[in-house]
Amino acid sequence: MSKALVYQTDFGTSDGAVSAMYGVAYKVEPTLRIFDLTHDIPQYNIWEASYRLVQTVQYWPEGTVFVSVVDPGVGSARRSVVARTRTGQFVVTPDNGTLTHLKLMVGLDEVRLLKEDVHRLQGSELSYTFHGRDVYAFSGARLASGQLAFDAVGDTVPVDSVVELSHVAAHREGDTVEGTIDVLDVRFGSLWSNIPHELFAGLGIEHGKRVEVSIRNDMREVYRNTMVYARSFADVALFEPLVYINSVLNVAIAINQGSFARAYNIGTGLSWKVTIRRAPRIVYE
Repeated sequence: MSKALVYQTDFGTSDGAVSAMYGVAYKVEPTLRIFDLTHDIPQYNIWEASYRLVQTVQYWPEGTVFVSVVDPGVGSARRSVVARTRTGQFVVTPDNGTLTHLKLMVGLDEVRLLKEDVHRLQGSELSYTFHGRDVYAFSGARLASGQLAFDAVGDTVPVDSVVELSHVAAHREGDTVEGTIDVLDVRFGSLWSNIPHELFAGLGIEHGKRVEVSIRNDMREVYRNTMVYARSFADVALFEPLVYINSVLNVAIAINQGSFARAYNIGTGLSWKVTIRRAPRIVYE
């Protein structure tokens, strides 16, 4: 029985690119089950593609094949690879940093070089700008249908050689944890940090207690306030800010039924730092 095939791209759905990828896969095996992770990755944004994979991949059954195509270097010397995660899924993708978060947070069990001149749609040899259709969709469909074994994809390459995007690990200093704002919960405007739950839990702060949150862009502080550390949005009043543990078990910051990112013009990336500590006790004389 075929495994599920899941697509992620920055193509959008306003033209025929994604549909062509579906068509190639169905020509390989008409009974395939194909799903979309998202096609709304911002153009060329490899970092967000990497994060959406770690948000999703580990929750699919073992053997599921993901095809992720955010490929500003298409046609260049960058490698194409197929990676097997430690949770048993496969990712077909350019080796341009797309595997960063899976490598860091889930782990890669084995990586093989995908030979673009061998594993590609017949008749596409003169096309150098649509590897999503000609190489990745085609190879992903063959993997998912069982026509191509992982061991036959190509030579193994060291996991350590897989390209990683620049990142800064979250850390604790005394009674404060600090990290970066990795990504937004796009639809709702929550800030998802790279501070893992285990690191935050070391502060010994219980649900319902208040924490102090500071957000900086480079050296400029753009936000400082106290808010509740809550289990969920329902634990605070409407439009009240909160700190919570998100679905990938990292610390996140939100406004109940509001957009924190829009309210305070917050962005993402290594220049956006967030620090959290127990709220100081105010003593009135």
